[in-house]
Amino acid sequence: MPIVQFDERDFLRGKIVQPAWYDVRIDEVGEKTSSDGGSINYPTEGTILRNSDDGTEDFAGVPIVWNFNSKARGFMLGFLASMGIEPKPGQRVEMGGTVGHVVSMYIENKTYEGRILNAVNHKYRPVRTEQV
Repeated sequence: MPIVQFDERDFLRGKIVQPAWYDVRIDEVGEKTSSDGGSINYPTEGTILRNSDDGTEDFAGVPIVWNFNSKARGFMLGFLASMGIEPKPGQRVEMGGTVGHVVSMYIENKTYEGRILNAVNHKYRPVRTEQV
């Protein structure tokens, strides 16, 4: 019989966060062909570190997953700019190079098939160095 072991991250994966700006550490950026084969998806996963505005850590450790798509590369620009990366036309960017960086992103909630989920709608800003 298969044996499965769960860690704390597994239990936090489905935790719904209060909509707010959060500092998120980028843990992984993948690359896979879309289901229709017409584009490339870049599934991205990060971990919430703290609320960007007040420093509270109520949702620290919650994993957040979102996606970029090669047909909508413009959404990547704000993400990269929030880390100080400013690509120029024709320039290539290794998205894996963002792993380990911290970005401030707005995480909101959405309803999908009757369930409330965390959602990243590509609102990014540089991490604040001091709390208000």
